[in-house]
Amino acid sequence: MVNVLNGNNIRLRAIEPADIDFIYTIENDPMIWRVGNTLIPYSRHQLEQYILSSQHDLYSEKQLRLMIDLLLPENENKTIGVVDLYDFEPHHERAGVGIFVLPEEQEKGYATEALQVLIRYCFEILKLRMLHCNITAENTPSIRLFEKAGFLQCGLKKEWRYLDNGWIDELMFQLIRS
Repeated sequence: MVNVLNGNNIRLRAIEPADIDFIYTIENDPMIWRVGNTLIPYSRHQLEQYILSSQHDLYSEKQLRLMIDLLLPENENKTIGVVDLYDFEPHHERAGVGIFVLPEEQEKGYATEALQVLIRYCFEILKLRMLHCNITAENTPSIRLFEKAGFLQCGLKKEWRYLDNGWIDELMFQLIRS
């Protein structure tokens, strides 16, 4: 059986304690805070506790973070990003999706492949019916990424986020399993 979490160039895997430096760097980058709801830095201790507790069941925690590894020759892998499932609702068969790929690894197709692998996992293994995401209106690379994966815009939240001394809109997208 083919590993559903593998693509041609990437694989999604569970978070490990050895990922602490990677997680610490991205979670404390104010540029990444722009796409989330974080406004304060995380301590290394907080993130270590998160990693240790992230081994819990998706059904109890309602969220899941998977690391994106670039598959390299000779079984060497390089972590290049993360995908998150959040607001997991098994009764309603839906979850939110977030993705981050290191800037130096962007525009190489890895985010597209990681999102495709995640969608396959969500629809085939978790048996979800719907995935959704929220993207600021000015984040055209993310909009293109999700639209390319088949997500359709289903809503607009006017002046939803305050960034860079001004209010910006947030778009809502859905992908419904056919």
